[in-house]
Amino acid sequence: MNEREHGPRGGGPGEAFAGARLHIVTGKGGTGKTTAATALALALAADGGRVLLLEVEGRQGVASLLGSGPLPYEERRMLSVPGGGSVSVLAADAEAALLEYLELFYGMRRAGQALTKMGAVDFATTIAPGLRDVLLTGKATEAVRRREGGPRATDGPHHYDAVVMDAPPTGRIGRFLNVNSEVAGLARTGPIRSHADRVMSVIRSELTRVHFVTLLEEMPAQETRDGIAEIEALGLRTGAVLVNMVGPPLLDEADVAEAVAGDLDEVALADGLKSAGLADPERLSADLAGEVRAYALRHRLEERVRTGLADLGNPLVELPRAEGRMDRSALTVLADRLAEQGVRR
Repeated sequence: MNEREHGPRGGGPGEAFAGARLHIVTGKGGTGKTTAATALALALAADGGRVLLLEVEGRQGVASLLGSGPLPYEERRMLSVPGGGSVSVLAADAEAALLEYLELFYGMRRAGQALTKMGAVDFATTIAPGLRDVLLTGKATEAVRRREGGPRATDGPHHYDAVVMDAPPTGRIGRFLNVNSEVAGLARTGPIRSHADRVMSVIRSELTRVHFVTLLEEMPAQETRDGIAEIEALGLRTGAVLVNMVGPPLLDEADVAEAVAGDLDEVALADGLKSAGLADPERLSADLAGEVRAYALRHRLEERVRTGLADLGNPLVELPRAEGRMDRSALTVLADRLAEQGVRR
């Protein structure tokens, strides 16, 4: 497989999103993956789009982010976007996904409920965790394929314009998405295998992109590099790198260089503090010079990390650090920032 088939290289953010309908969002824990996935769903819902935001880890992270109680297993419209767009949210779990699958395709909901009461579903997904991943990724790909006429409809408009999956972190994303390999030990033929093949036909197609959330820090950036390499080695398409919690620049480059070199004029700082009427300006100026130098060193580190991420070839999209509590208003600001950088359906 050549480089172009793996995903966008050297293009802008729009190339990483346009044309795809399943957006899988992963990242190291603590990078704000759920926040970025929710903002992405809002951005993709612009201009009348219908988007499903799917959570698969059972953490109810989206509900917490939106200030809602725990969500049941149902696609619930929770966010409206100017222009008629909307975001529905689904907190998926393997047991409910299996019951739905049995009902939709085999008319066996009662049999599935009986299996649940017997504990067979929990038992099966415990001894064969690959089955759980097949069921959860299957729910996402079913939503991508679904048309207005229902699960068996083969033509007409799609029910959702895009599906955004708040996926497992980078350390587990390759195994989670490579369901064909996982299911090989469970079944080489039969309905489970057929289901896995249908899942992979979407995940391996041009409809799907895997996006990575990171920070301008070494450890998350390294996990991003490793994750992109793993996903591309599996033959899947990577999308954008979403750099989260980016702070505004506080100094120009000349001031940064001066601070890094330790050449700040502490006497001038002290004079300024003294003219402001502050007590003990000499001590304060020394403290302030130390804080400015610490900021400058961190800024230089962030620039090195940003350069390393840009060298990967995937489009970089930056999300600003939010001031105060993350709520729906703050999510709208993040979505607008994504749109400004070219993120659209």
